[in-house]
Amino acid sequence: MALGTIGNSEFDRDTALSPRERDGRRADYDTDLSAGWTIFGAVNGGYLLALLGRALGAALPHPDPFSVTAHYLSASRPGPAVVRTELIRTGRTLSTGQASLVQKAEDGTEVERIRVLATYGDLGTLTDDIRTTAKPPAMPPYEHCLGKEDGPVAGLAPEISGRLDIRLDPATAGWAAGTPSGRGEMRAWFGLEDGRPADALSLLLAVDALPPTAFEMGLNGWVPTVELTAHIRRRPALGPLRVSITTRNLAGGFLEEDAEVWDSEDRLVAQSRQLALVPRGQ
Repeated sequence: MALGTIGNSEFDRDTALSPRERDGRRADYDTDLSAGWTIFGAVNGGYLLALLGRALGAALPHPDPFSVTAHYLSASRPGPAVVRTELIRTGRTLSTGQASLVQKAEDGTEVERIRVLATYGDLGTLTDDIRTTAKPPAMPPYEHCLGKEDGPVAGLAPEISGRLDIRLDPATAGWAAGTPSGRGEMRAWFGLEDGRPADALSLLLAVDALPPTAFEMGLNGWVPTVELTAHIRRRPALGPLRVSITTRNLAGGFLEEDAEVWDSEDRLVAQSRQLALVPRGQ
């Protein structure tokens, strides 16, 4: 029986896993990477993160991702894959495990695509003691932001856009009209196109689902992630999310992207930092 087939959501169907026989602290799962989550042929890193996050949630004694660090080793392609998980440590409130996703190359050899180390717990047990200077991003209302059907953004989005409801802040969408601001910023309202409510797994997708900040810096082309660390801070309230991503430093052919995800009750529900390669030839 597949794990993760909840309701009729494409996200749940496309992150479903079929468990193999468990061997002690190790558990393997078969899956199929959907072409619907690709960007110019490569599978989106946030979708992969959520897929491995689901596998670890099934393999570990605690249900929710707290901290997930992923190293992207090679570009994943649509088609069959195997997720291998291992329980490293378990305690009363937290457990730690690792997971990797492998695919067969054309010559039949096995290629590792992504490796994850993660700590899991129960988001439902967190306290309400919040002391923060973080503030939600200043953005226009949802209806005043740009969707994939609007003006300069129309027709530019890759395959994954059909699964996502992303409304870009016009102040960070100049790249789509050929007039990037030069600032390393990207902001948008975020949800799943089929209306599936946000949860901890979809937050892993949200931190890596927007167009890269490199576009608004005037750089074109694929921006492959080298490493990404995500922190899930709490379960999101119902309603659309707001995602804000900033880049402060581009140097030596690499840039960082710092993401914050806020829910409809103005709570910071996820954070991430990733290191990515600057598009070739820039």
